[in-house]
Amino acid sequence: MSKLDLSHLAGACALTAACAFPAGAAPVKIGLVETLSGPQASSGQAYRAAVRYAVDKINQAGGWNGEPVQLLEYDNQGGPAGAADKLKAAAADGVHLIVQGASSAIGGQITEDVRKHNLRNPGKEMVYLNMGAEALELTGDKCSFYHFRFASNAQVRTKALVEGMKKANALGTKVYAINQNYSWGQDMEQATVDNQKAGGYTVVAKTLHDVNRIQDFAPYVARIAASGADTVITGNWSNDLLLLMKASKAAGLKVRYGTVYLDQPGNLANAGELAEGNFVVHTFNAEAGEADARQFVDDYRAKTGAAPVFIEPQTVFGMLMAADALKRTPAQDGKLNVNAFAKALESARIQTPMGEMSMRAQDHQAQMPMVVSVVSRAATLKVDGTDMGFTPALRLSAEQAATPPQASCQMKRPG
Repeated sequence: MSKLDLSHLAGACALTAACAFPAGAAPVKIGLVETLSGPQASSGQAYRAAVRYAVDKINQAGGWNGEPVQLLEYDNQGGPAGAADKLKAAAADGVHLIVQGASSAIGGQITEDVRKHNLRNPGKEMVYLNMGAEALELTGDKCSFYHFRFASNAQVRTKALVEGMKKANALGTKVYAINQNYSWGQDMEQATVDNQKAGGYTVVAKTLHDVNRIQDFAPYVARIAASGADTVITGNWSNDLLLLMKASKAAGLKVRYGTVYLDQPGNLANAGELAEGNFVVHTFNAEAGEADARQFVDDYRAKTGAAPVFIEPQTVFGMLMAADALKRTPAQDGKLNVNAFAKALESARIQTPMGEMSMRAQDHQAQMPMVVSVVSRAATLKVDGTDMGFTPALRLSAEQAATPPQASCQMKRPG
């Protein structure tokens, strides 16, 4: 079993300069550009909690070059325009590493703005650490030397989900695909179609809907019921999944859900007993690990007040991969050479409670283990104040979960 070694990162300290470091400005600045207000803030706040936890760990372990890493936070208010404005502010503040995860639309804006900034400001480059924007194009035709994804993507997620549900004899032969109408949701829809042969099912209907604009999903639930589907596969997240689950509960919909983000806090409570038997593909499940997985859960809960769920584990692991690269990037005149850091990050490799996680240099897509779990009352760890939790149905190593890099990624490197 692979282990995430937290022994040298134990403890917590302030995010800026309250630890025992020499006085002076932090040589490495991390800028969290995340959705911290508005309807989708629950996701952004989860990213913030995980990043704060990881930065505390990095600083307790010595920071970088003998000084603390500094975390600055910017509220992008849930949209690309807000992210563009806050990225400019981060650049003005001298931020080296941009961290974001909630929404591929925002992720697309950031990766393009970082690319343009770096072209215009040689010697003042920034790197985008993507913790959750999973649109394929970000490691496809829009791949960039300055973008690194520490989440999976729709093809990886759906491949694992279908395999896990099929193994559990829970997939059925008729699938309904419902997703948000932007790059991520479109990728999920295509991946659901692409996996029909492997899964032995037919996609009987597909729906793409507006993002964060639907207040009542009852009409969509009615369409699902009318389709005769056995299973619904969805990449919906945050409010769009919460409301979909609420509408499903209200209508007594009997189909089985295959999801990416069912482990988001609140989903099981919203769905009630109808959640039982539904599936999620995620990057961490403590019940699929051993003692080191519980150690991580206990430490995270002690520091943040809640167990690591949803996108929090992958964010912590991604930040620790960045920490690994920082350790291997020597200071140049007391400063961080961002290009040297990016090159070091291309070969980052850590052990997590789920197994080894590494970076694929070809497209900067993290190679990470995946777990497919089913909502069950037999789960040891209960969630959302219910008597249910997530029982592992299938665990895949990073190698087993991987899909090939996209031919459209033609990465241009400095020099």
